[in-house]
Amino acid sequence: MKETKGEKIFYFVNTLFMILLTLGIIYPIVYVISASFSSREAILTGKVVLFPVDANLEAYKYVFADRQIWISYLNSFFYTIVGTATAMAVTILGAYPLSKSVLPGKKIITFAIVLTMWFGAGTIPMYLNYRDLGLLNTRAAIILGSACSAYNFILLRNFFTAIPRSLEEAADIDGAGQWTILSKIYLPLSLPSIATISLFYAVARWNSYFWEMIILSDDSLMPLQVVIKKLIVDLKGVAAKSDSVDLSMLKYSEETVVYASIVVSAVPMLVLYPFIQKYFVKGVMVGAVKE
Repeated sequence: MKETKGEKIFYFVNTLFMILLTLGIIYPIVYVISASFSSREAILTGKVVLFPVDANLEAYKYVFADRQIWISYLNSFFYTIVGTATAMAVTILGAYPLSKSVLPGKKIITFAIVLTMWFGAGTIPMYLNYRDLGLLNTRAAIILGSACSAYNFILLRNFFTAIPRSLEEAADIDGAGQWTILSKIYLPLSLPSIATISLFYAVARWNSYFWEMIILSDDSLMPLQVVIKKLIVDLKGVAAKSDSVDLSMLKYSEETVVYASIVVSAVPMLVLYPFIQKYFVKGVMVGAVKE
């Protein structure tokens, strides 16, 4: 069918808008990377626009000079991998029974879970809970403290609900138990949604900062985000003492270190995303449909 003039105009405007939107999203990323490799003078004088100016690795040398960075990197990987696996196990084992219409008290349990999305206990009560449970300054506090997200829980439950009941009935007739039905039918069919929710959990774990800063006091347990913040604060301390330090001799500045820190902390997620990107849209769209 031949396109009408109105359709051609719409497609042109829509394409132009998407190109501009894409450039608006990509440019800040390119700028941050370029700025992290640029010199102090280039950043302060605004010479960096698209490509690095007076390219050097001084900001990265400053970031990686602290041995604590490497320890915190390993800690962040541990919290992300183990925390995501734990969260997915809790989410799957909770969402599966709640997807069954025959579960007694299903509506009440679901309402109680959704309620946590609207109201929170607050920082102080949460901290007191951690303290009374003996979880302060422990890895278990980070792994178990946020082992389930109500939003992700509801998303996966809705996906399970959308799976045809005829498949479960056929397996039940063949003598399959609930564990077999879950592992052989629900999980394979839910791979897009599981991959999407895993990405949500992984990104949240990797970028988590607030509670780790409050709960952890041992440097050997600190994740990357907390340590990077400390590096930047220390650098600000150096800048505050600029009367006794010749900052012009430095090839990095507070800004270049901040940009380098952003790149260092973002690389693992940028590497991970392409591998599960094909599941992302499908997982969100199907999981958002309720039977």
